[in-house]
Amino acid sequence: MDILKRIAEFRNREQELKWEGSFADYLEIVKKNPQVAQTAHSRVYHMIAKAGMETDGQGNKKYPFFSKELFGLDRSIERLVEEYFHSAARRLDVRKRVLLLMGPVSGGKSTIVSMLKKGLEEYSRTDEGAVYAIKGCPMQEEPLNLIPPELRPEFEKEFGIRVEGNLCPSCRFRLKEQYGNRIEEMTIERILLSEDERVGIGTFSPSDPKSQDIADLTGSIDFATITEYGSESDPRAYRFDGELNKANRGLMEFQEMLKCDEKFLWNLLSLTQEGNFKAGRFALISADELIVAHTNESEYKSFIANKKNEALQSRMIVMPIPYNLKVSEEERIYQKLISQSDLAHVHIAPHSLRAAAIFTILTRLKESKKQGVDLLKKMRLYDGEVVEGMKEIDVEELQNEFLDEGMAGIDPRYVINRISSALIRTDTQFINALDILRSLKDGLDQHPSITPEQREKYLHFISIARKEYDELAKKEVQKAFVYSYEESAKTLMENYLDNVEAYCNWQKMRDPITGEELEPDEKLMRSIEEQIGISENAKKAFREEILIRISAYARKGRRFDYNSHERLREAIQKKLFADLKDVVKITTSTKTPDENQLKKVNEVIARLVEEYGYTPASANELLRYVGSLLNR
Repeated sequence: MDILKRIAEFRNREQELKWEGSFADYLEIVKKNPQVAQTAHSRVYHMIAKAGMETDGQGNKKYPFFSKELFGLDRSIERLVEEYFHSAARRLDVRKRVLLLMGPVSGGKSTIVSMLKKGLEEYSRTDEGAVYAIKGCPMQEEPLNLIPPELRPEFEKEFGIRVEGNLCPSCRFRLKEQYGNRIEEMTIERILLSEDERVGIGTFSPSDPKSQDIADLTGSIDFATITEYGSESDPRAYRFDGELNKANRGLMEFQEMLKCDEKFLWNLLSLTQEGNFKAGRFALISADELIVAHTNESEYKSFIANKKNEALQSRMIVMPIPYNLKVSEEERIYQKLISQSDLAHVHIAPHSLRAAAIFTILTRLKESKKQGVDLLKKMRLYDGEVVEGMKEIDVEELQNEFLDEGMAGIDPRYVINRISSALIRTDTQFINALDILRSLKDGLDQHPSITPEQREKYLHFISIARKEYDELAKKEVQKAFVYSYEESAKTLMENYLDNVEAYCNWQKMRDPITGEELEPDEKLMRSIEEQIGISENAKKAFREEILIRISAYARKGRRFDYNSHERLREAIQKKLFADLKDVVKITTSTKTPDENQLKKVNEVIARLVEEYGYTPASANELLRYVGSLLNR
């Protein structure tokens, strides 16, 4: 069977990654590739950097490492990578801080940590991310810690690598008793980071403070062997199996950190600042690990309000992780979550998830004090749409107006729960935007934390989302109908361009039949331009822009056609649709269409299915709905 073959191949690949040698052999590896001795923070940064970096249209950096799972958090991720990981990788002081991700529920905090953990596992299996450790060390310790402190300046001068850690009690004992302090003979091995195997990745989750022991973090005495070795300070009588021990060389996740009892948090004071912690009756134990914690905003505010927490607070870097504020990215979140369910086979009509996303984003936005910017305009600007009278700098100003924007509102889990409810209840093979919006509305009564005032506000947002969907639905049908009249669209465009050229060049036009000289047809040009909101004052600039575009195409030897200017194409389509509106009304609302009307309906349905992602049933429903809108 293929699966058994692949299992065997996987086992062989894992076997090939194994390496074992002496400390002297390891020094040869370090000399060729100093990156194997990098710090945990540096390893995380290089892992992210290896996946690359892109820039979007608004100048924001995008990191592909995160973009497969996280949507709409580009600004937060950029800040996280540049301000924390990059700085920490350069050994700046931020590496001596706990990274605290703070944000609303279901905002992506846990996903960020999960991706870092999974990424480290995979990265340690590559040549660039290879990790080596002293064989048999319970803390998978960096082999260079074997170099005596007195010789480290000389080593740094020769190899260009700074050694900061000290040997753990177990390795110190073994070096002396087993190897007679012959450092060069100590066995080194390559390790593969793994959360399941508790190698280089740890997770600490708070539980009942009365029953949870500090040993969960720092290890504990092995009472089964203490009679054999006779002392609690003998490293052989101690289990170095706490999360701080096992996360050495990698990452430790502190889940819901601020819910922990204080005694667990104090261990982080010396670990973050000095790179060591106290365990049992031993000297301070060195640890090189990235500590990532996450919490919500209310718990963080309670934490900083307590003066006793000032010391720990100063050792934190707080990274706000707000909700996504882009409609298109919110759609991707829903698509991802639905694709992971068993209901992925149920057809969700196009624009349905967008309608839900519009509602959700509106609940997260704050009313701007900037004149002429309502929530709908703000939503469109954030999503990268062109809004007349607004520039890119306006978007930046809006984003900086409220630093806590996106820290409240409806969370994705609630929306997915309501979409799931609509999917389960449907007795058809599809659901559309109206089904989802109805389900969202029904769910507001069951939401435990929504006040009556918020409910009224959210109902208004559902109404706005419905209106936005209505426009999308009409435009969809419009495009499908206009396609059948594509020749008419091209003819209308050619006519418009001839008139624009004559207008801009102060020329007259010649009637093709009578040869009579005529003024450019202002009425025709305005009837098209008005479809996309071009005002009387802006018409000259728009026409000149079109002419410049035609000239640019001509210089490159290309022909300016129906698809060369998106806004002009939209205007032509709207103009045609306005002229065809009566035809659409009759065709979509007639109970007994004639043969010609039936043919037209079937053509439009076929177009909606082939090019726009509908099924025949959902396309039929769309036509009926748009027909009812046009007949109102």
